[in-house]
Amino acid sequence: MAIIHVTNENFDEIKNSAKPVLLDFFATWCGPCRMVGPILEEIAEERDDVVIGKIDVDECPELAKAYGVSSIPTLVLLKDGEEIDRALGARPKDSILDFIEG
Repeated sequence: MAIIHVTNENFDEIKNSAKPVLLDFFATWCGPCRMVGPILEEIAEERDDVVIGKIDVDECPELAKAYGVSSIPTLVLLKDGEEIDRALGARPKDSILDFIEG
């Protein structure tokens, strides 16, 4: 499954997915975010049991504010539309997979 570019317009649809949702709050100018991006692409291609969405904090500052994102990258894991966990900073693939598994 491909990564979904999350916007204000499609956020509710993504958030309320039947599958767990991993949101990556990022910015294009952020070095650590650019390190996490390809890892999330790999995971999205390998796993169809989780929806992975990327939210550009510069394009959607209201979503970043709603989730209290003050540093990037921030990964937020949602289940049934509710936040169940979050992780700050760049991390390797195995750490992100562990984060998704809970």
